[in-house]
Amino acid sequence: MQSIMAMILNLETATTNCSVSIARNGEIIALREDNSPTYSHSEQLHIFIGEALKEASLSFKDISAIAVSKGPGSYTGLRIGVSAAKGLCFSLDLPLISVATLESLARQGYGNYDFIIPLLDARRMEVYSTVFDADGKNIRETMAEIIQKESFLEYAQKGRVLLIGDGAEKCREILGHPNFSFKSALPTAVEMGEISFKKFKVNNFENVAYFEPYYLKDFMLPTKKP
Repeated sequence: MQSIMAMILNLETATTNCSVSIARNGEIIALREDNSPTYSHSEQLHIFIGEALKEASLSFKDISAIAVSKGPGSYTGLRIGVSAAKGLCFSLDLPLISVATLESLARQGYGNYDFIIPLLDARRMEVYSTVFDADGKNIRETMAEIIQKESFLEYAQKGRVLLIGDGAEKCREILGHPNFSFKSALPTAVEMGEISFKKFKVNNFENVAYFEPYYLKDFMLPTKKP
């Protein structure tokens, strides 16, 4: 069976961290990123792409696909990343791969935990979140929610839980169960490498013309059980 060789350009712009990587068969060979609170992605993204290509001694003709973080996250950041990815795919005639932002964020936290809960800060006590088990299986839908004292308690009652992301700190102030651990982090293009290569191998591509970022806008208060 013929082996697959893929050079994938990964773009992560869903938060304040503007991150670009190039991965060869899922292994990162070049990385450029900067966490700027001013969201300077529009100025930095294409510069980082050029620098990453130079670091890897590649040109655009060597790239097999473009992968982009699809959200949820910052509306402006996502638009910049997706617009750049689609523009490159159109001009270079390359396939487009989307990577769930919370999935790649969760990959920074795997280890001695039964559940990984990636959380992106939205505003006030609001976060975007989902839940993965210890095997990396997504076991709860992605939601926009307001953090309450009871948030994620059902998982803490079953095992060790890591809450990871820039939304973890606001949870630390409210969630008191001893099974909760907290780690501040931002999604990067590093963790996108393996995910995008896995999708590439099975031709799991997006329709470049119609693809849109994944926005979550409605925040719901949890209802109390009767």
